[in-house]
Parts: sequence; C-alpha cells; structure tokens
Amino acid sequence: MSERVMPGRTDGLITLVAADALWVDLTADSAVPTASGAFTCSPTRVGYVLLGGHVVATVRASGGQRSVSEVEVRRAAAELNAVGMDRQDLVRIGPFRGAPRQECNEETPLRWRRRITGELQELGGPERAARREVGRPYHLAGIDWRQMLVEQTRDGTQRTWWLPRAVVRLLDAAEHAETQWVQAARTRQASAAVTEPPSHPRRARDAGGRQKTGPEGPTASLRPYNKELEGQLYSVLSRKPGTSRRVAGWACAVCRTAPATVLDHCHEHGYVRAPVCQSCNTQERPDHLYSNDIRVANRYTRLFQTDTDDWLRHWHRCPGCRARTTLPLPHLAAWTAHIACRSLRPTHRAPRGRKPCGVLRVSWTGSQNAPRSCLLTVAVDFCPSGEHRVLARVPYREAAERFRVWLAETAPAVAAAAGPDRLDGLPAQFRPVIADTSGEDLELF
Repeated sequence: MSERVMPGRTDGLITLVAADALWVDLTADSAVPTASGAFTCSPTRVGYVLLGGHVVATVRASGGQRSVSEVEVRRAAAELNAVGMDRQDLVRIGPFRGAPRQECNEETPLRWRRRITGELQELGGPERAARREVGRPYHLAGIDWRQMLVEQTRDGTQRTWWLPRAVVRLLDAAEHAETQWVQAARTRQASAAVTEPPSHPRRARDAGGRQKTGPEGPTASLRPYNKELEGQLYSVLSRKPGTSRRVAGWACAVCRTAPATVLDHCHEHGYVRAPVCQSCNTQERPDHLYSNDIRVANRYTRLFQTDTDDWLRHWHRCPGCRARTTLPLPHLAAWTAHIACRSLRPTHRAPRGRKPCGVLRVSWTGSQNAPRSCLLTVAVDFCPSGEHRVLARVPYREAAERFRVWLAETAPAVAAAAGPDRLDGLPAQFRPVIADTSGEDLELF
C-alpha cells in the first residue's frame, strides 16, 4: 500500500481533494471498482463521507476548509481491498413489481437501492445511465456500481438489474454504518445541549457541531439474534409498529455479519423464522419460472452442500417445518432435484473432464396440503445436444422421507431437534400461504 506524502497534509489531516487522489491510488488493485470524487462529488452530508462499509469523519480545519484523517482513508481502503468478489454470484436489486415508494429517511441518506433504481428508471437503463450528467455523482460509498451492474431480461419484456453479492453486502454495511453514525451524532448533540449552561446557547450549538463531526464513529454494534421472535406469526408481527426498526438492530441470523433488513417467515405455516440480510434473503429465494416450477441454479450448492448446516437450522426455525421434519415445498423440490436426483443427471464431455448436462428444473402438481396427490417432476433443460428430458418423478411423501434420512446424516443436531413430538401449539390444519405484505417481493418461502 502506498505511503507517499500527501499534499496539503497537516497533523494527519488531508484535504478532500487529496483524499480523493489517495482513495483512487490505494484501491487501484481492488476487486471492487472504485470511483474518483468519493469526497468531492458525494451527496451532501454533514461531517462524514462513506467509503465502502466505513464512515470517515470530516473536520473543519483552519480557514473553514474541510479535511479528513489520512489514517481513516487508508483503513477504509485496506478493508475494501480485502473484499473478494465473484462477478457471477449476482443478487437482484430491482425493479420489483408492487414495491411502494420508499419514504425519505433522514437517518440513512444513502438508500442505495432506491437511488440506483430511480436513476436507471429516470435515464432509461444502464446504457444511458453510463452517460451521466457532468458533475453528477455516479458512485455509492466510493464504489463505482455502474461497472458491475448487470441487466437481464425475462421473456423479452421484463428487465431486472443485478449486482455482485459482495457489492450488495458492502452497500448494506455502508447503509447500516451511516444509520449508526447519525444516531450517535444526534445523541452526542442532545447530551451537549443538556449539559451546556443555558446562558451560552450559541456556544452549545457550536460545540454540538464539532462533536458531530469528530473523528470517533458510532460504537453501537449489531445484536445477535437469540430466538426472540420464535413461534410468532408473521401476519401479526409485521403489522406491529416499530417492527422494521427492531429488525434493523439485529445481525443477520444466517451469515451473522451483515445487518438484518428483512423479517423472514415460512409461507406454508406463517411463522417467523428470523431477521436476515438482503443478501441471504435473495440467495435462498426460489427462482420461480411459474408458481409451481423453479430453476435449480448453482447457488443451491451453498444451500444444500457448502453452508447447509446454517440454512437447515434457519429453515427449521419455523415450528411447522421443524415438527414435520421437512422443508417448504419449493425448497424440498429443489433439494430433490439437486441432491436426491444428482446421480440421474447426465454429463457431457468438456475440456476439463465431464460437465453436468444443461440446467436442472423441477415442477410439481398438487400441494403439500394433499401429499398423496403431490408429485415432483425433475427435468433437465438446455442440454448441449438439444435434449429436454425428464429425469425422475418423485411423490411428495417419498421426497419428504428421503429428506429426513439425508437430514439425519448431514445435520444430526438439526434432525435431533425436529420431529412430531414438537407439535404442541401448532394449528391442527395447514395455514394458507401468507401474502407478502412487505410490498417488495423479496420475502422468503
């Protein structure tokens, strides 16, 4: 990392112009593309600048010119350089049908999803957005998101926008850090106003302003989720005032690193599972082609192989799924295709050995409410030889039984906590599917 002396350096502080140059220089080899103008072309903020998931305070130096700590800029650059990014691991960021217009929140001016969606819709897509207006900030938290934005279309009509998962995590962390910063600054300002003698109101206001822009950031940390919402119904809890604010105070119950943004629930039984972050929320959301038909993509390797213990524990936070030792129908169908029918999937010659054929797809007739008549059909599409073949037809009951055997072998602790003896307090009949009341079309199944 460069250690050259920066122009305009005074007592460890550098000007915003010098900080811009330093940020670009330090992150030149980062996997995440960064943008120039992170300090001088940022949206109006009082007392701080966002760099990745880091908050860098600005202070007013002599002559009224704002400066920042060089050490903090280098620290933020080091954190960003440590982030690895897979450009193929994408997360959908919009647009979503039926999403209500988000209200302006003074505590989180970043609101990066709203800003990206609004800018792309205003300018007519990524191509026109790339030709931005002169002087218009095109970065978010110092990250050049346009270089990584992917636009996809379905059926030639519906456009969707995607960003790498690592970038989504960074922007979510930046949004959370900004919220914590603003809240801490307001608390310090309020404390100063209370303790300052009333005979010096102007001095109290000035002191509060200096405290607001001090180098120390917010110290509040995310709380780990400890089953505080276990057994509660989503239809009831989602309507309680203050639920969103309460969810934002937890760390994601799956990855345990990012701030939670969504209250995940089971659509089959209606019970709350846990608060999760946007990245984990999107990662496990079934890729529906139709209401009873999903594509089984490579991301299921993480759900059912790499990180399977965490996800199985999370899914079984629903008392209904835990008591019946199963998964919601879309996930059980995906498991059947990805794990139970793995040996049936044909392969083709490839430069490095053999490659699995095409893309897995699973559909079902009936529902879990009538297990005798529910049938899962596993097929493979887009085979290089042009074939579209059915690999297996598995009755729901057989799939559920095979899942129970696999669960006992793969995650014994999760299997030991499941079973029909956990039926106390559960409804006698299956609950209907709970509508997604968040309006953002992002809730989990």
